[in-house]
Amino acid sequence: MLIKKPDDIRSSEITAQSVYLDRRRFIAQLGLAGAAAGIGLQQVVTPPEACAEQQIPNLTKSPLSTSEKVTPMTDVTHYNNYYEFSTDKEGPAELAKNFRTQPWSVTIDGAVAKKQKWDIDSILKFAPSEERIYRHRCVEGWSIVVPWVGFSLSELIKRAEPLGKAKYLEFTTILDPRQMPGQDRNVLQWPYVEGLRMDEAMHPLALLCFGMYGQTLPNQDGAPLRIVVPWKYGFKSAKAIVRIKFTEKQPINTWNLSAPNEYGFYSNVNPNVDHPRWSQKTERRLGEFFKRKTLMFNGYDQVANLYAGMDLKKNF
Repeated sequence: MLIKKPDDIRSSEITAQSVYLDRRRFIAQLGLAGAAAGIGLQQVVTPPEACAEQQIPNLTKSPLSTSEKVTPMTDVTHYNNYYEFSTDKEGPAELAKNFRTQPWSVTIDGAVAKKQKWDIDSILKFAPSEERIYRHRCVEGWSIVVPWVGFSLSELIKRAEPLGKAKYLEFTTILDPRQMPGQDRNVLQWPYVEGLRMDEAMHPLALLCFGMYGQTLPNQDGAPLRIVVPWKYGFKSAKAIVRIKFTEKQPINTWNLSAPNEYGFYSNVNPNVDHPRWSQKTERRLGEFFKRKTLMFNGYDQVANLYAGMDLKKNF
């Protein structure tokens, strides 16, 4: 398959598009505020769209949550990196609305004692549902704070009974160009693949996620099942997972395959390691104008011991 490198992709399709949209959103907000003042209105509000997602009952609050202000759900569900649908940040919300998430199953294979295929309903019964408010940092420089719903990825790992030689997990997204129009384009090699080291995947912060804001995941945010790894850049958190393979060797993740000098396997949030085309020292929270300093490991210092002795500039 022909894989387009960043130099072959129009700037509007990747980095510049996110910057452009963020600026456009801010200018639009100023325009609406000015219009409201001009006609004597106190506020101009866009009515929320009808939501097909279902409420998740019996949620427990996680002590792992941040106390930071949560990003409005409208922003999180209408500004998405999801190239399987579109390279435009605002495109997936519309293009994914008819994406079918039932029936759904996840194949578990590789170096495990229990190779099997679990349906989504079985997976949801592995552990009680927790609401975890996590910071989430994207490599382009924007961030969000989201109340994700799920449970520790370790719950699934334990049930698979990995063999001693299993050192990594490889996550694969569904391949279905009929439903995912972005997969008809050679922007990346499909299906999308991501991976974690076993100790990273077993860390309590690594979340097997099936909901957000107390509801089941919207399609454009990774329904029906995704992972959330809050100390890494957003592209590490694979969406719409259909396969989890336990491997001896480090998986070749999609973005690293496409642009190895820009996207490393670890991709820990690190303000001291710049992307070749922009700085990572600051970020802009969706819905805010001013930038803030980016925190090492996105502020999740409890994972620092996973990388003790490693050169985090070399292992970026």
